[in-house]
Amino acid sequence: MDWRTWHDRYDLGGSWLERRLQAVQSQIRAALDRSPSGPLQVISLCAGQGRDLLGVLADHPRRDDVRARLVELDPRNTAFAGDLVRAADLDQVEVVTADASLTDQYRGMVPADLVLVCGVFGNIADADIDRTIDACSQLCRTGGTVIWTRHRAEPDRVPLICERFATRGFDLQWLSEREAGFGVGAHRFTGEPQRLASGVQLFGFIGYDVLKQANTEADGA
Repeated sequence: MDWRTWHDRYDLGGSWLERRLQAVQSQIRAALDRSPSGPLQVISLCAGQGRDLLGVLADHPRRDDVRARLVELDPRNTAFAGDLVRAADLDQVEVVTADASLTDQYRGMVPADLVLVCGVFGNIADADIDRTIDACSQLCRTGGTVIWTRHRAEPDRVPLICERFATRGFDLQWLSEREAGFGVGAHRFTGEPQRLASGVQLFGFIGYDVLKQANTEADGA
């Protein structure tokens, strides 16, 4: 999968990816709007080109309150995100080219007010989805928000994702309709943040295309 060209579909008017982006941005705005006054910290795992967060921060009233770290492995995507940061004069946004699955990438930024896990759950194994949700109690402050995405193709893991968040002290704030053709969820953390574990890999990024093929082969076995 070429993850640089994959992002081009954001520019196709009316595409499911454009509509998903709009849904994510709407939830980011809502999370920033209800955040307490003062400095805010935001982290984004597998941030891609950062269009979701950067598209909101560019003109949001809280933009100068936000310190953010976007972590993405593909240097072409981080270069794109860096251009967006500079164009919007978002000096407090850090774009890091690194493995977003490693907990050490978020040291000094957690617990955060907003945690973005977009484009992750559809590309990793079920056990890693559980592990990443568990780790959100280390990444998110009490009262903070986690926003995530996951496709609705079979096997549809959106209900299980919501259940897992609930068991970890996260209250569902919003979930996209099943008919939307994509899954976007926002959860508010009501528990106490745990200490960030050092040197832990939360997931292995497999890719939805590889996972889809594996599921097809399993069904035909």
